[in-house]
Amino acid sequence: MRVSAEGNQSPIPGSALSIETLSLLPGEDVECGSDVDDTMLLVFLGAAEHLTGHASLLLPGERTGWKAGGGMALLRATIAPDVDRHAALGPRERTVTVGQADAESATGKRTFEVVFGPHNGSLRATLFVGHVPPGAAPWHFHLYDEIVWIWRGEGRFHTREGTESLAPGSAFRIRPRELHVVENTSPTDELVVVGLFTPAGSPSAAYLAEDTDVPYVIEAPS
Repeated sequence: MRVSAEGNQSPIPGSALSIETLSLLPGEDVECGSDVDDTMLLVFLGAAEHLTGHASLLLPGERTGWKAGGGMALLRATIAPDVDRHAALGPRERTVTVGQADAESATGKRTFEVVFGPHNGSLRATLFVGHVPPGAAPWHFHLYDEIVWIWRGEGRFHTREGTESLAPGSAFRIRPRELHVVENTSPTDELVVVGLFTPAGSPSAAYLAEDTDVPYVIEAPS
């Protein structure tokens, strides 16, 4: 088994969130779960096509084992207990498959699918898959603490402090109230991201910067 440091955001000072990727060779297995943390697992690459997009939610004290018959790659997210908990909005689901829920709108013509959140038993954090069309949204911020991991596509992450390039496997943190823009630099293809944020809620809860009426201009890195 290979634990990738690429895009690994654990630990982050001041954040209860962490993510890492696990690559399993054919025949390898791994046990996941924690006595205190919530754990979310998402298969982003599976030898068996039906496994890709399969996701699981483990609450504290729960364990699950994964065995890679033909190899697979997992995204493992953990949420520490010292976060605000959202009220339950629906029954608990232990497993879901990405692509089965209806997509909803978000900032800048993006769409997202909530994988785990208050509607299905995740009260500490929300995990979602977002689809970013070519281009960029206006400058905006969120009130939650977030980690974003790039599943497919390429782009750039802009803050007032600078710009960093995005590619599959890379990740970045967005702090509460941090002004930012996620830009899809492809002329034709979607940028697909996986986001994890706390407190749990809706990924569409975004607030526009005061200067959003100013024409959107970002200079390409030299």
